[in-house]
Amino acid sequence: MPGAIVLIVILLAFPVVVGLSTAAIAAVLGHLLWRDAEVRHEGSELLDLNT
Repeated sequence: MPGAIVLIVILLAFPVVVGLSTAAIAAVLGHLLWRDAEVRHEGSELLDLNT
């Protein structure tokens, strides 16, 4: 019986863990791409217009 309870808890927690990990990956990837764009286009007058 304890094994069934553990299995149910794991099955309920799995979607939350997957969702949070993909959100963290998206945040890191977005930050890295933003920083890369800032470095590549340094000195461009268009950066001043981007808010």
